[in-house]
Amino acid sequence: MARRCPLCSNLCLAPAYFNCAARSVRLLVVVGAVSFSSVRDSAAVDFHVGDGRPHASIGSVPWHTLQPGDTVWIHWRESPYREKWVIGREGSAAAPISVRGVPGPGGQRPVIDGDSAVTPSPLNYWNEGRSVIKVGGSNVPENSVARWILIEGLDVRGARPPNTFTGDNGAVQSYSMNAAAIHVELGEHITIRDCVIRDSGNGIFVSSFGPDVSRDILIENNYIHSNGNVGSNLEHNTYTAAIGIVYRCNRFGPLLSGAGGNNLKDRSAGLVVRYNWIEGGNRQLDLVDAEDSTIIRDDPSYRRTDVYGNLLIEPPGAGNRQILHYGGDSGAVGDYRKGTLYFYHNTVVSTRTDRTTLMRLSTNEEHCDARNNIIYVTTPGTELAMLDASGVLDLSHNWMKPGWGAAFGGLSGTINNDGTQIQTAWPGFVDETGQNFRLDGSSDCIDMSTALHPAVLPEGAVTRQYVKHQSDEPRVVGGTASDLGAYEWMPPCAADLNCDGGRDINDVPAFVLALLDAPAYEAAFPGCEASRADISADDTIDARDIVGLVQLLLSGPCP
Repeated sequence: MARRCPLCSNLCLAPAYFNCAARSVRLLVVVGAVSFSSVRDSAAVDFHVGDGRPHASIGSVPWHTLQPGDTVWIHWRESPYREKWVIGREGSAAAPISVRGVPGPGGQRPVIDGDSAVTPSPLNYWNEGRSVIKVGGSNVPENSVARWILIEGLDVRGARPPNTFTGDNGAVQSYSMNAAAIHVELGEHITIRDCVIRDSGNGIFVSSFGPDVSRDILIENNYIHSNGNVGSNLEHNTYTAAIGIVYRCNRFGPLLSGAGGNNLKDRSAGLVVRYNWIEGGNRQLDLVDAEDSTIIRDDPSYRRTDVYGNLLIEPPGAGNRQILHYGGDSGAVGDYRKGTLYFYHNTVVSTRTDRTTLMRLSTNEEHCDARNNIIYVTTPGTELAMLDASGVLDLSHNWMKPGWGAAFGGLSGTINNDGTQIQTAWPGFVDETGQNFRLDGSSDCIDMSTALHPAVLPEGAVTRQYVKHQSDEPRVVGGTASDLGAYEWMPPCAADLNCDGGRDINDVPAFVLALLDAPAYEAAFPGCEASRADISADDTIDARDIVGLVQLLLSGPCP
């Protein structure tokens, strides 16, 4: 183990790590790491694990005595780490306990494989068969709630039968069907970031039971796929129950072939799902009741769920024809969410060859406000229904094909259609076959959105958009109103003010000239009209365009 200068070591190590993965989010993470390092306790310790490192194995790290600010760096190697462990300690807001992967020369994340893994001494914890990495709930260290934990940059897999592991008692055991790559049994302020989560019963499992409730969970920039068990609908890519949980910028791929689970299943209060790519599953989203915790059900945020800026993709034959389920599934109807699902600026794409249903609302006390979405099916519009049967659905300014219906089997709920739906044959994607669901310049969805529901503002404003894969960028409104769906259309190479075909810092002087003296700008850049500086497309070059220019520059060069 190596003690460190609290500022300099992260300043040196973090860029070398984060630049390897080549995602735009890395810059923000590096800045955060440098800022964090300046406030870390000077006694914080780095533990480096890997071939030729101070710790040859993960198990040699003193997990039972980690302190706030400690960081475990797991370096990539060609062979997987076949080890499993519990994180049963507490960091702090200023100095979380971090477990970070250091990628290989090609950006490979270190692999943590639960198959034939070993639990190291002296760790001792219950439910060993439920996880590769467990957070919270252990005898050694003595802990019930883990707090302020970051897990980042790992490839975690292998927690499903028939795989086995050697437990803390030295006995070989089998994983349970509902085992997870990462199991947060009881945690607060937990972040799981930039990991690959795969080939397990559940990918990520966050639990709450009775008075023991997990809180403040952030799941971001991960690739979660190939989880579940063949022939079972009880295990999912993620399965979570907490108070305050955010999913953002994740790529959810299909589950294991033959598995019947959902992609994202949740029983939380205060759920936010934004800017994700969610493809496949029995349903893309299954948002149901908190069956194990009255504390979650009694939390005021239980009645509100925000889902926005996502791409929800339904392949042919992918289980249930419903994209989304909101309400409950326990049968205890009084415990169902019975609140409002705010569903806006999503792009839904179904390539099913049969019928597609947008959503199931469990009872007529479940309500959805759906606005500014693109809901596209490759079949005729007559093969699309909004509801399964029950619920109250408000529709405003959504795109769908003509001919869509209320419900295939008869409507027992209510659909309030304000007459503003855009109904044309084609939403105008750039490349449907290549899954580029950005809008082209001829799309009928451009500038067609309405204002968001006041209840979601300001925290639910749509300020970002998903970037393939596992990243995001600023969403800049380029016209008189925002566009429908998950993406905002911008002219080719928006903010190319010096007309050199690119977008970079060299466009700033040209913008300033256009702002201050339009004729001088057009003289300095022949063939360029000063209107190019009107980034907000409101026929005026002003402070709003400055904001748009900065956002576009931060988003990177033109494709």
